[in-house]
Amino acid sequence: MQAVPHRPTAHGRRFRPLWRGCAAALVAGAAMLAGGSHAQAQTQLLNVSYDPTRELYREINKAFADEWKQKTGETITVRASHGGSGAQARTVIDGIDADVVTLGIPSDIDAIARATKKIPADWRSKLPNNGLPYTSTVVFIVRKGNPKSVKDWDDLAKPGVQVVTPNPKTSAGGRWNFLAAWGYAQQKEGGSVEKARAFVTEIYRNVPVLDTGARGSTVTFAQRNIGDVLPAWENEAFLILEEFGKDKFDIVVPSVSILAEPPVALVDGNVDSKGTRKAAEAYLQFLYGDKAQAIFAKHHYRPSKREAAAKEDLADLPEIKLFTIESLQGNWDDIQKNNFDSGGIFDQISKR
Repeated sequence: MQAVPHRPTAHGRRFRPLWRGCAAALVAGAAMLAGGSHAQAQTQLLNVSYDPTRELYREINKAFADEWKQKTGETITVRASHGGSGAQARTVIDGIDADVVTLGIPSDIDAIARATKKIPADWRSKLPNNGLPYTSTVVFIVRKGNPKSVKDWDDLAKPGVQVVTPNPKTSAGGRWNFLAAWGYAQQKEGGSVEKARAFVTEIYRNVPVLDTGARGSTVTFAQRNIGDVLPAWENEAFLILEEFGKDKFDIVVPSVSILAEPPVALVDGNVDSKGTRKAAEAYLQFLYGDKAQAIFAKHHYRPSKREAAAKEDLADLPEIKLFTIESLQGNWDDIQKNNFDSGGIFDQISKR
């Protein structure tokens, strides 16, 4: 087993129980929607984000608010909404007044742009690094001692190995897991599209439950004690170790994995109607600054500016051979349509 050694957090951070974090997010969302008189007296931004970023944006939002206060003298509140990335995209399409979206996969922002026209089609060109202030990748969390000897992607398809992963129809994490397994199989010696399809079919036969979001799969695996292996982003893997104890779980690094690209974008149509463009643009630019980049690494995401991160945080992010799914499957419109839209590959293999 190739395991990433865990060290006590150098920053003294302690995660609240996962269920309390979810409850707090719901309470915050309700307060935002209720819009009390005090809250309306100050500038508010809404960041519609994906499931596992609750802890990350709690710290990012405070740091931005502090900096904004210092620079402008104005009090600003940034509230975050979390859920499966696909489901979150639909809330924006359905009318939630997000100022920014920080979702788990490019196709979800593309979907908002197409359906609402509130985000320009060329949104990737509006921010540095194609709208990617950080990236991530998929690793495996297994139970302590790795009783099923999970070492690489091939092991997820073996009979008797239960794999916990979220539903790719609703979760960006679920889509990245699906695409990572597909890419691994297609790139293997003698691999092909047909072999990749057969490989992911075998993996999903081992999946006992499909939660709607990545955090739900974490709860299923770590709290409900279901499954042998949880493919997840590195931040979620370390959260499990910190929340539930490194004596209960190990992190296994596969031989190759996918470059996961969670993008950010301004919701132009909303910020113009709300009068929040200046603050929302500043918020997104803040994500690329040194302070936010260090926070990304602290929470086990891979910052776009490695030089801004603490060395001890970068040490937790091992070198892995990474591939991009675009190099194998083309543009994101095709990736989404062929794999995850109604009647796509995931629907086809799920019917077996």
